[in-house]
Amino acid sequence: MTTDTAGYTGARLLADTIDALAERAPAVLAAAAEQMRGIRLGLRFNDGSAVSLTVRHSRLVIGPAAESDVEVAFDDRAMNLLFDLQRHPSDQVLPDSLDVRGESDRVLAVWRAFSLLSQRAAGLRFVQGLWRDYRHHRPQLWGHAIPAPAPEPDASEPGGWHALDYLERRRPEATRTDDETRVGGTVTTRPRLLWDGRDSTPWWDELPIADADLYDTMKACRARVAAEMTRLVPDREPRADLYSLVREYPARQGKGLRPTLTIAACAAFGGRPRDAVRAAAALELFHNGFLVHDDIADESTHRRGLPTLHARYGEGLAVNVGDALNLLAIDAVLSNLETLGLARTLALIRETLHMCRESVEGQAIELGWIHRNAVPGTDDDYFLMSTKKTGWYTCISPCRIGAVCAGVTDPRVLDRFDEAFRLIGIAFQIQDDLLNLVGDQAKYGKELLGDLLEGKRTVMLIHLLRTVADPAERKQLTAILGKRRPDKTRRDADTLLAAMRAAGSIDYAVDLADRLAARGIDHFERDLDIIPDNEGKAVLRQIAHYVTTRPL
Repeated sequence: MTTDTAGYTGARLLADTIDALAERAPAVLAAAAEQMRGIRLGLRFNDGSAVSLTVRHSRLVIGPAAESDVEVAFDDRAMNLLFDLQRHPSDQVLPDSLDVRGESDRVLAVWRAFSLLSQRAAGLRFVQGLWRDYRHHRPQLWGHAIPAPAPEPDASEPGGWHALDYLERRRPEATRTDDETRVGGTVTTRPRLLWDGRDSTPWWDELPIADADLYDTMKACRARVAAEMTRLVPDREPRADLYSLVREYPARQGKGLRPTLTIAACAAFGGRPRDAVRAAAALELFHNGFLVHDDIADESTHRRGLPTLHARYGEGLAVNVGDALNLLAIDAVLSNLETLGLARTLALIRETLHMCRESVEGQAIELGWIHRNAVPGTDDDYFLMSTKKTGWYTCISPCRIGAVCAGVTDPRVLDRFDEAFRLIGIAFQIQDDLLNLVGDQAKYGKELLGDLLEGKRTVMLIHLLRTVADPAERKQLTAILGKRRPDKTRRDADTLLAAMRAAGSIDYAVDLADRLAARGIDHFERDLDIIPDNEGKAVLRQIAHYVTTRPL
């Protein structure tokens, strides 16, 4: 967020809000984008700032002011009404105040989009903080200074999130009945999600409104599972050469996607979120063990912004650490006997074995392509490899394992996750491959262009090789791919990237990922209609939409 007063403009506030929603309420953003497809919106604010707002795939994109299909202008009065809710939104379109111009059908589409954004996102504490911060630095709009926003409490701290009550009770120290919440002896209206993906409540109709922030949910789940992993790692010798190293990759925490899917799936089927924490920790231990071994096989230099384990300590110690992580993961799965019982634990073992088998098969396919310097001819080949290598343990298995933790062991029910999250998982992997080429290294955490140096057979590379018609260029590209990782140079990677851009391979992959994610979301709504709309399912839906809205 901008720290200088001059930077607190209406245009900057809108951009920050859109960025926040892409991370914290992606399903809301995708729904708004659907309403605005094909429309260029121009917005002018009372402080002289102006931007355009367009839709690319399922993302709302902020750009410089340009010729627009619909124009909206805010003056001081309109901004005051917007913040203080002095009027119902439909009464704010007044002459010379909130001025809206454009063809009627397009104006209505924009109105629907912003109704979604405002009604369904205004309950997010983070968004409220952005807007309060803007008010604090623009007191002339209200005639008086607005107190600075108080810092948000850390959702991962103990005391406010017992047993992940974000998904379970929503309020600390509360005992919930069917329709009431009792806090400190006072019965209040049970808070509920602002939007579960289908039903919404305008902010002016009902209080309190519960936060539905995906970022905070993932942060809480990640922190709870990280604490469980720390507890599972033995505190004994040999520390320096084993157990201290075992903690390194888990400490370099990622987004928390797998823990959140596992816990949310458990909650979606009516289970207690805390019953899924041990299984989620086992998944993360497996994941980190796979990463240690993958980094050695791929000769990677960095992982999550730091040197890889084998680069720092040597391959021998790194291989042993990967083995130890997998052993600890197995032990964590088996230890569910104490809390979940025999039937659910046996089902967890079956799901875990399936996940591991898919992962090693997918790794074998990819390493085989690199070993033979072969590039598959179709996207379907990539889809199969990606689903096996990462799709199962990143998307499909966490959902299935979370459901098992809730007591679901019927394969016909568990299989309903497969197609939706297979497609979502492939789209997610394509986006990760794209980020390695065109992303921000500080956010991405791995060596940019590392996939090209490692010879990864991505969708972009497959598209390039089947598109290039010139025999000399094909021979040059194939020769670069055939080099060993230590022999490749940055110039080689730049040559491959330039060829991809020229062939349209980057844009092709972006479009493909969006289509796959959209199909996955369709399957989510159809295949998982057996799950009633609840808080757990709402989180699963938000993650499904996160793939379509996260910035590239």
